Amino acid sequence: MRRVTRALALCGAAWALSGCAAAIAPVLAAGMIGRKQLHHNSAPDLPGAAAQATVTPPAPAAPAAAPPPATMAAPTPAAAPAPAAAPAPIPGTITPGMQFLYASGEGAALSVQAYRGLIDMMIARSSDRAVGLKVWSAVLTPDATLAAPRFEDCGAKPLAVVLDVDETSLLNLGYEAEESQRSGAYDQARWDRWEQTGANAVAATPGILEAAKIAKSSGVTMVYNSNRLASNAAQTEAALTGAGLGPVTHLKNLWLQGDEGSGPGKDARRHAIAAKYCVVAMVGDQLGDFSDLFNAPGMTPTMRRAAIDGEALRTIWGHGWFILPNPVYGTALKGGLDDAFPPDKRWTDPGAPPVATAPPQ
Repeated sequence: MRRVTRALALCGAAWALSGCAAAIAPVLAAGMIGRKQLHHNSAPDLPGAAAQATVTPPAPAAPAAAPPPATMAAPTPAAAPAPAAAPAPIPGTITPGMQFLYASGEGAALSVQAYRGLIDMMIARSSDRAVGLKVWSAVLTPDATLAAPRFEDCGAKPLAVVLDVDETSLLNLGYEAEESQRSGAYDQARWDRWEQTGANAVAATPGILEAAKIAKSSGVTMVYNSNRLASNAAQTEAALTGAGLGPVTHLKNLWLQGDEGSGPGKDARRHAIAAKYCVVAMVGDQLGDFSDLFNAPGMTPTMRRAAIDGEALRTIWGHGWFILPNPVYGTALKGGLDDAFPPDKRWTDPGAPPVATAPPQ
C-alpha cells in the first residue's frame, strides 16, 4: 500500500455523480496541504454537579467599642461558609441536552441525515471496488497530523465502516433516564453496572438499522470501536445484537477499551482494525471517534473547532467521517465565554443595565 500525499487525478467531469466523489474525499484532504475525551466510562469532562459558591452579605457595621482587656483572647475568625451542594433535579424533568438528543425530532433527524450519508458512501465504495477502482481508507495513518492528514490505499482488504457505540450506534436510554433523576458527580461504578446489566434498556440510534441492512447487501462489515470495557465484552455484544445490529463478535467486529493500546484513546484500535479491513468511513459523536489528535494535550476548544474546519480536513466531513450530535456529555462540552464568542462579535444591549462580569482569576 502506498500513502497518498496528493489528490487523485483524472476523476473526470462526472465525478460528482459517481462513487468517485466520495472516494476522492480523503485524498483531497491530504492534497490540500501540499477519533464516550471519549465516552462515559472514562471522560473526566462529563458535566457533574458543579458546586455553587455561597455569597455571604457583609454584616452591618457595629458601633465602636473599647478595646478588650489585655487578658482577653483575640476573637477567632469565622470559618468560611461551605459551598452549597447542587440542587437535586426536579422529579420528571430532564436537561435541555437530553431533551434534544433523546426526545426531539430535530436530534433524530440529524442522526438519520448522518446515516443516509453513510449509506451513500458505502454504496459508492462498494461500486468502486466492483469495477476495479482503488478504494482509500478513511483512517489517518500513524504519521498523520491534523494539519497534514494522510490516508492509505486499501489494496484488496475487505470493506468496513467503523462506528462508536454509545450515542452513535446505541442510545443508552435506561442509563440516562436513571442519571437524569440524580444529582452529584458522574459515578464510574454506576456506569460499570450499566455495561453489565443494561443490555435490554438501549435503542438503536435513528437511521443505523437501515445503514446496517445496506452494509450487509453491499459487502461492508460494520465494526464497532468503543470505550466500553473489554471485560464486559459479552454484555456489549448482547446490547448491540439485541438492538438489531448483530451478529457482533469481540475482536472480530467489536473492539473495546483494553484490546489494543492503553487507556481510552482509540487510535491503537483504529489502526488494528485498519490492518484487517479497508475502512471506508467512520461514525461517532466525539472528535476522538475519528482521531486521538483532537484530544492531544493543549488542544483548546478554539483549536479543535479550527482544525475541523481547516483546509486540510474540511472535505472529509460527510465524505468518510460522519458525526452525530451529543449535547449530553463528552469532550464537546468545554469552553467559556471567550471560546464561544469572539470579542469582536460581542453586542451590548443599549436599553438594558450593564451585564456583571466575572472577576479576573
